[in-house]
Amino acid sequence: MTVPPAESTPWWKSAVFYQVYPRSFADSDGDGVGDLGGIRERLGYLHELGVEALWICPVMRSPMADGGYDVADPRDIDPLFGGLPAMDELIAAAHERGIRVTMDLVPNHTSSEHAWFQAALAAGPGSPERARYIFRDGRGADGSEPPNNWPSIFRGPAWTRIVEPDGKPGQWYLHIFAAEQPDLNWENADVVADFEQTLRFWLDRGVDGFRIDVAHGMAKPPGLPDMARVDTKMLVHDDHDPRFNNPGVHDIHRRIRKVIDEYPGAVSIGEVWVDDNVRFGEYVRPDELHLAFNFRLAETSFEAADIRDAVENSLAAVGPVGATPTWTLSNHDIEREVTRYGGGAAGLARARAMALLELALPGVVFVYNGAELGLPNVDDLPDEVLQDPVWERSGHTERGRDGCRVPLPWSGAAPPFGFTGGAESWLPIPAAWADRTVETQLARPGSTLAFYKSALGLRRTRPEFAADGLAWLDTPADTVAVRRPGGLTCVLNASKAPIALPPGELLLASGPLADGELPPDTAAWLV
Repeated sequence: MTVPPAESTPWWKSAVFYQVYPRSFADSDGDGVGDLGGIRERLGYLHELGVEALWICPVMRSPMADGGYDVADPRDIDPLFGGLPAMDELIAAAHERGIRVTMDLVPNHTSSEHAWFQAALAAGPGSPERARYIFRDGRGADGSEPPNNWPSIFRGPAWTRIVEPDGKPGQWYLHIFAAEQPDLNWENADVVADFEQTLRFWLDRGVDGFRIDVAHGMAKPPGLPDMARVDTKMLVHDDHDPRFNNPGVHDIHRRIRKVIDEYPGAVSIGEVWVDDNVRFGEYVRPDELHLAFNFRLAETSFEAADIRDAVENSLAAVGPVGATPTWTLSNHDIEREVTRYGGGAAGLARARAMALLELALPGVVFVYNGAELGLPNVDDLPDEVLQDPVWERSGHTERGRDGCRVPLPWSGAAPPFGFTGGAESWLPIPAAWADRTVETQLARPGSTLAFYKSALGLRRTRPEFAADGLAWLDTPADTVAVRRPGGLTCVLNASKAPIALPPGELLLASGPLADGELPPDTAAWLV
């Protein structure tokens, strides 16, 4: 197995990561569900695209109550994705192409089918087995009320009452997410030791690091107090939510970092939903996470002032602690940017413009699979195919995240567009995507895929991208322009009229110019 050599500047400080949602990337065995073999078979595509690292969403053993984020065995690969040999083969093949591999780990909770949780159910109150999770007696004379008023992120209460081994109603267990995802007790030594074992298991197999799910979770407040305001959404910036961002989480990350530091070059990336910049920065202090997702750019509208605010906020969140900024426009939990920016031709144009801005910024970029094809959300999936737990737990009032998880179209003129050799994919691919397949876009010079390949190639090879930092340039109203110290200028036009380009040689534009000017919904790089 060939691993890229160690570098004086960590490889991840300016890398472009490609987020793979495995069920939806490529299927190698014809069952309609994407797998690790499918990723391995498409490594040539990813290499040509120009990505430098993969972030692979969970592929560990799981009943799939929440798309793999309910982990029954964190040190094995689910047969759905090809088993452990498929992971070993993928790591080796990716390294041969110079592509790093990071895995998604889920420390906040396990699956309810995890051996530990099954043992906890059988062992009874006060047992060491239950101490690994958060079990509590209920409130009220008969214990029939939940221990506190916390809601689940997926709707309904964050507590489920169990039937004790004697057959009587008993204690409640905490699950901030689905009932099939019981929260672990990170004050328990078994939990800490087991997670460290999981880290070493995958690092020893050659994994280059981890994306840490709900990295602002794990630590719970003393006494589990009631929420002052009972409200919940999928994931939001709310620094007053007692379920998240408690001070004890930082000791957990320090312990995790000590293990990762035993493996030179390995990286830890946290999913951190924290509003206050000082508190956000605490997660990326030198002895905690290497990187943390900042979702400001993914949440902002296509308005120049909002875009500038999001960039400045993201830089301000990491600058005081000397950490590296991260940028992303979408992921498996967020509406795709084409749809978010209005859909249709305008939404696609704006998504391409924002991609050019994102790739011009200093730091790390994460591209969600399918963004390079200009895929929109699919918000009209038939009710009967929806699988996100939000759909069931909301009483079929919220459709959840399946719309951004529809499989990628690879080739051919009709669904499933080469995604699988089987008759259909696990979520149906719209027939209208025939002009967005990889095959079609590779043959079209002006395609979104061709645009991404050009942009990633320039970002990787041009010296103008090398230096950190940026300065804002004076530009007309409803436009933004940044200049990197190395000499790159990026200008984005969010106004209603074309604008003159600043001085410099045009390197790349997200769409055609209009008589030498930059049209609305378009961005350009100049040197």
